[in-house]
This record gives sequence, structure tokens and C-alpha cells, in this order.
Amino acid sequence: MGNMKPHNKDLGIVVIGRNEGERLHKCLLSLSGQENTIVYVDSGSTDGSVKMAQSLLAQVVELDLSIPFTAARARNVGFEHLLKINPHIKYVQFVDGDCEIVPGWLELARKELDNHPNRAVICGRLRERFPERSIYNLLCDLEWRGTLGEIKACGGLAMMRVEAFQQVNGFNPQLIAGEEPELCVRLRQKGWKIWRINGDMALHDAEITQFNQWWRRNIRGGHAYAEGAWLHGKPPEYHWVKESLSIKLWGGLLPLMIAILAWFTRGWSLILLFCYPLLAYRIYQGKKSENCNDKEAFLYGLFVVLGKFPQFQGQLSFYLSRFFGKRVALIEYKSINQSVSNQEN
Repeated sequence: MGNMKPHNKDLGIVVIGRNEGERLHKCLLSLSGQENTIVYVDSGSTDGSVKMAQSLLAQVVELDLSIPFTAARARNVGFEHLLKINPHIKYVQFVDGDCEIVPGWLELARKELDNHPNRAVICGRLRERFPERSIYNLLCDLEWRGTLGEIKACGGLAMMRVEAFQQVNGFNPQLIAGEEPELCVRLRQKGWKIWRINGDMALHDAEITQFNQWWRRNIRGGHAYAEGAWLHGKPPEYHWVKESLSIKLWGGLLPLMIAILAWFTRGWSLILLFCYPLLAYRIYQGKKSENCNDKEAFLYGLFVVLGKFPQFQGQLSFYLSRFFGKRVALIEYKSINQSVSNQEN
């Protein structure tokens, strides 16, 4: 641990990362000069991230890797350490190590929380730093163009009210994905509001340049949808029930039905494959209404439909892990050589 000058600021920052390299360096530089308490939680980096972070930040926490790693657990550990340093903190900004906070965001978000005591979470516009480098980076940028105002869930970058975060005991450390929307479900059940404001929050460096990475990211997404519906799918939330059913239909049941019926219909069931471009067109039209150009809307519609298949794979992974009593390890896509694995509880 490094030394930190004590101060009375009411905002703290928790940054998490593992092997983010230059992305983490840019992230920490975007926070330099701030007078807020900053904690960096490292999850077993082997690229010198810890040493580099220590040279830029006062507080570095290395996560105990004898316990299965999740981003949710890393954020909780960072939050707990943050309060040990400064127990008077009212707000905490969570930041992923591959993101850079935009100048002025911290002040803007804190002002929103100051002025609206019923809001637990404030987020803003997240932008992809290099959308032109790959289709997959562009898809991330399109995905993050959310609606403004009251929303149901935030992503990994958001400013949260400490009181609300503590009231629901923070993130669920068991979740390997989808931990932010799950947290927001519990916050909303306590009467708190989640809000997206009209302001740039951060730049994100997705670095998804290969189809394999994009596929694995969608496997993780499918797992998150299935687990979210499993935890909070009952009324009145119906959390991710609609999304999970859509994945099952388009990614699993319809292809299976087409294949089975092909024998009995002498191939006529293959006509049902035209349902997929129709779905893509419907998504295309919806994205066009959000002021996307033709190319962006086309690519978004195409890949949302294609993503149903790896998402279904992710759902199967979740259900099989539940059936056999195993825990699915973290599904990573930044390093495409890593594979999904299971480990005993």
C-alpha cells in the first residue's frame, strides 16, 4: 500500500483491472489530479499493472485469487477498502480498467446525486474509443447508446450512493456476468432510482478485433441473461425473462425445429430460416429510429440475430452448471486463447 494524503472529500473511486496494460495506464491518468480517494483492485495481473498502478495511485489492493475471481467481488473488495480509508464517503464511482473517465463527469454525476436524494445510481454516455478499428468495437458503441432518464439498470461504470449500495450489500460476488443489472434490481426493490443523464461519462477500449472474441462475449451475455432470470424472473420484476426466452427461441428451439421437420417436410421447413432476416430487419428499423445510419443499423440488426446462437450456448452452460452443481469460471474475451471451464464448488 502507498501513502495517501488524508482529505475530506465525499467521493471515492474504485478501479478494477487485470492485464489491461496501456488501457489501465490511460484510465489512471484520466483520474490523476483528482482530490478523491482512489482504490485500484488488481485481479492477478502478470503484465506489471500493479507496479504501474502503484506509481500513479496511492492505494492498490491485490485480490486474493484463492477465492474464485469475479468483477463483482473485485468491486466489493475495493469498496470495502475505500471505506476503511475514508468512512465519510457518500458516493463511489466504479471504473473498469479499460475505460477513461471524461473530464467533468465526476462533478456532473455527484451534483445529480446531491440534487436527487432518491437516486442510487447515476450513469452517462459511454463511448467506444476506437469504433473504426473493427465491426465488433462499433457494435459495442451502438449497444451503449441507451435511453436517457430513469432506467432499469446500469453497466460497470456508474456513480453510486454509498448508503444505497450498503443497504443491498453491494454486488453479488458469485455472478460472473450481469452483476450490475442484478444489483439494480435489488436497489429498485428498495425504492431507489437508476438514472442515465445526458453527459459523456467515459471512453471504453473494447479491443474486440476478432470474431472469436465477439462470440465469447455473447456466450457470457447469454449466461448472464439466464442467471438473471433465474434469480429475479418472478413477478413483479420478470428480470431478463423476455430476453432469455428470445434467446431460447431464436438460438435453440427454432433451429432444432427446422432440422427435425426437414426430414418430414422434405426440406420445406427450411423456409422458416427466412424468419431470421425478418427479425434482423425489425431490429434494423428500431435502431434507425434511434438516429443510427443505415450501415450502423444494418450491422446491429445482423449481429444481434447472429448473437442469439452464442448466447444460447451461454444459457446451456448456465443450466448445465446448475444441474451438475458446478461453478462456471469467468468467461473472458479480451484474451481469445482462454476457454470456458468449469470448476467444482
